[in-house]
This record gives sequence, structure tokens and C-alpha cells, in this order.
Amino acid sequence: MKNKKDILILGIESSCDDTSISVVKNGREILSNVISSQIDIHTLYGGVVPEIASRNHLKNIGAVYNEALKKAGVTLDDIDAIAVTYGAGLLGSLIVGVNFAKGLAYASGKPLIAVNHIEGHIAGNYLTYKDLEPPFMCLIVSGGHTALCEMKNYTTRKLVGTTSDDAIGEAFDKVARECGLSYPGGPSVQKEAQKGQTNIKFITKPQNYKDFNFSYSGLKTAVVNYIHNKKQKGEEINVPDICASFEKEATDQVAHKAINACLAKKQKKLVISGGVSANLALRKTLDNLAKENGINVYYPELILCTDNAAMIASAGYYNYINKKGIANPKNLAPTSTIAL
Repeated sequence: MKNKKDILILGIESSCDDTSISVVKNGREILSNVISSQIDIHTLYGGVVPEIASRNHLKNIGAVYNEALKKAGVTLDDIDAIAVTYGAGLLGSLIVGVNFAKGLAYASGKPLIAVNHIEGHIAGNYLTYKDLEPPFMCLIVSGGHTALCEMKNYTTRKLVGTTSDDAIGEAFDKVARECGLSYPGGPSVQKEAQKGQTNIKFITKPQNYKDFNFSYSGLKTAVVNYIHNKKQKGEEINVPDICASFEKEATDQVAHKAINACLAKKQKKLVISGGVSANLALRKTLDNLAKENGINVYYPELILCTDNAAMIASAGYYNYINKKGIANPKNLAPTSTIAL
């Protein structure tokens, strides 16, 4: 049971291939965070198959819900509001989570909070750092997004820069596939990179780190062309060196631009969010640059880097207390894309 002053949010996340439900107290304390992963299934196909993902969400969501309540030691009666990812993501996957949340809200009379998936990733840091408060600069690095946002407060942000083409996580996945590595691409590339040397230069022109927009199409294509040329000539393909060199160029871009954005906007706090925030090379580069420039860097703990419902519940809490994102259970519709 909860103190009368506590606010409990039930979070629901199903934007891609992880079914997750969580109970979070006051936006900062995780009471439960149950995640049902489909990695083993999608590894067989080299990436997420949307139809298979949505079918498995349907199969798993009921059991995940029951386990989340049980681990938190609460019932639905104890919950103050239900927060759900309504976008961005795979539409079929989102439909499962949104409809489940709508059913709970409609049957119980609890408020329904629509949460932007990216806002959830940012909120993962509130669960890791209990005293972290806006304003701060946020670097979003994931499979679908690469962006810099200035967080004015818990529910208001200003876009500083975004990708003009591909996201950094997408580039990691593509390079992993070209190198014959397993899904998901990020951890596979990192593992190989730790055995290699950064002795290949894929992008030869000087990088403009004063511009806060990103581009990964050229780097991705350069790696693909390098591998194809090697194969055509019958030359040896050194996968560790390719991964190490690619990883350095990919992470250098976001790290330098994030630090420069902090300096330009006079922000002393840099918050990292999204799946690629788990990358060790990125963390090392950011830590070094931040130390040189007097900036404090915040990373979510590893379990909160990837998709999970605790981050959605935390973001939902701040929407709830600020009376934002309140949705009608009859009308809330998922969307595959949301403008940053």
C-alpha cells in the first residue's frame, strides 16, 4: 500500500519488441519494472519483424501486467494514473499497448496519460538520479532518433538539432549486418570494436562540430562500400578494425556536438538517453570532453537505456502532475511517428 501523499503511475511500453509494464512512485522510485524481451525470436531474422512483434505483445502483455502489480505489491485500485507509450514506434506494437491501457483506464476510471517514447527515454535519468532536475541539455541517441533537446522543465523542451537522414542506432544495426554480426547491432559492434584498432578513416572530410544537426547516411554508406570493395578484390575483411573505426567516428560526432551545444546554450548538465547511451566508447568520449569543459554528464543505468515501462511511468508522472497528456480512453490513437 502507499502513503496518501504518494502518486503511483502504471507505465506500459510496447513501441518495438519489448513488452514492459512498471509501477513507479512519485516519478522517481521503481516498485516494479517487468520486461518481456523478444530478442531471441527476432535474432533469427536479423532484426525486428513487426508482425511477429505485435503477435508476441498480445501473447505476453497480460502476464507482464499481473507480474508488475504483484512485484510492486499493489492492485489497480492503488494506481493513480495509467501512462502508455502512444508513439513513436512500430504501429502494430503500439496498438497492443495502447489498447491494453485504454481498456484498463476505461474499466477502472483511472486517468490515461499519453507519453511520447522519447520523453520516456529522457525520464529514465530521473529514476537513476533522484536529484536531477531541468533545465539541462539532452542528447537522444537511439535506433530511430539522434537529436539534441534543451529541457526547459519537466514537460517543455526545445529542439536544438536532429539528424538529417539516418539515426545513429540504425547505422550501428546496418554495419552489424554488413559485418555478419548478430542482432541487436549495437552490442555486437561494440564487442568486436573492443578487439580492433581505429585505423580506418571512413569519412575523410573535416567534421563540423559547431553545427548541431547530425548525419549518418554518409558514414553508413562508406562502411558498406569499404566492405563490398574488399569482398570484390578478395581481400581480408578485418571486422574488429571496421567496427572500432566506425564506432569512433559515429560516437565522436554526437559527443563533440553535444558538448558544443552545452557550451553554446550555457548548460552545465548534459543528460544522455536512448539505447545507444549504453555504448562504452560514447561514454568514454563524453566523459573526457565533459571534464575538459566543466560539464556534468548523466547516463541512465543500463536497464533503463533500452525500452522499458519505468521510464514511461516516470514521464507519465510529470505529465500527470502538470496536467499534460491527459487522454480520453475512447479516442487515444497510436502513431508511428512524432515530431521531436
